Amino acid sequence: MFKALRSRNFKLFFYGQSVSVIGTWLQKTAVSWMVYSITGSVFLLGLATFLSMIPSLFLAPLAGSIIGRYNRHRSMIVLQSLAMLQAGILALLIYLKMYNITFILILSLIQGIINAFDMTCRQTMMIDIVDTKEDLPNAVALNSTLTNFARIAGPALAGIILQQYGDDICFIGNFLSYIPVLISLALMKIKPYNKATDKLKMLDDFIEGLDYIKKESQMAKMLLMLTCSSLFVISFNTLMPVFAKDIFNGNAQTFSWFESAAGIGSILSAIYLANLKSGSNIDNIMIGASILLGTSILVLALSSSFILTLICMVLSGIGMMGQTSSINIYIQTKSTAHMRSRSISYYMMVYQGMIPVGSLIIGYISHSLGVRTTVAIQGVISIVSVIIYLYYKNQKNTKELETCPVRYKI
Repeated sequence: MFKALRSRNFKLFFYGQSVSVIGTWLQKTAVSWMVYSITGSVFLLGLATFLSMIPSLFLAPLAGSIIGRYNRHRSMIVLQSLAMLQAGILALLIYLKMYNITFILILSLIQGIINAFDMTCRQTMMIDIVDTKEDLPNAVALNSTLTNFARIAGPALAGIILQQYGDDICFIGNFLSYIPVLISLALMKIKPYNKATDKLKMLDDFIEGLDYIKKESQMAKMLLMLTCSSLFVISFNTLMPVFAKDIFNGNAQTFSWFESAAGIGSILSAIYLANLKSGSNIDNIMIGASILLGTSILVLALSSSFILTLICMVLSGIGMMGQTSSINIYIQTKSTAHMRSRSISYYMMVYQGMIPVGSLIIGYISHSLGVRTTVAIQGVISIVSVIIYLYYKNQKNTKELETCPVRYKI
């Protein structure tokens, strides 16, 4: 399971991130709870998520083109430093009790702009910090395991801190968590970078990337599947503070339990992917995970039991991580070297970029239809999308069989 840690650079990256991602979830949980507690608005709750992620929709293709031309290691150091600065400003505002929702939303947008480049750079740099390509799927899965372990520990810790010590400690903790990351990046020794000789041509790069995705039909179908999920399904998480506070009459601790339950499911799924001997069978894993995600969300919408809701959150975490990580592994391992950064940028665009659009739409629809009805519709969409995916997949397989030359004469 831990074979990618044989690579010194990945080991440094892994240990540095282990602290930082917990800090990220401290801040994310605190922001969600604080925005809803201050405003009582589901729309503003969705808007905060929207602003922190929407830049990826527009900037990810640009990030893919730029990062493919420059030193990814140095770029990562600059981006992490900017993220630390943003976290420091937000921590200072909260420490001074300046609960201005406009400032919080602006800083969320700035964070989203930084993340658009940071996430693309982080994923693209995987190939640089793993010694052998065979360990790349394991490295991607281990990184997902780490992220989702933080999804368990971060919200749980945030719930305790919010109840006992106040929200400013969460934001200060996130600011300090960037220090180990910067130290680990500084200690890395990465082979010299071959600077690209061609000039940056955004439109040409974008068209070339689209042509490449079209030719890789399996990759295109997976990205379309992820687009649907990001836009209409994964955004159900945006409504979990409403489940915690209004449906189950809970508090910040209740919300953190829901987040942690989803994190447990995600880490179980990531551990399974990390133990795969190769990147084979990824398509079937993605299909199974998508069905599980839709079914668990549908039951969640109908549940009146707190225990059943926690179980549904665990299962949704398994499904969500299985779907997104399997697609990520496929793109990382199947993309050609000169197109990897752009392929990953499209992954980030449809994943990170579409989720905020979905969060905004779901936040708005829930006002009219109610939270439970909205979440139920999301579960149905997830299941229907799998049926459509399987239909086109079987249709392609049938065409291939029809055009295959006859090998045996009876």
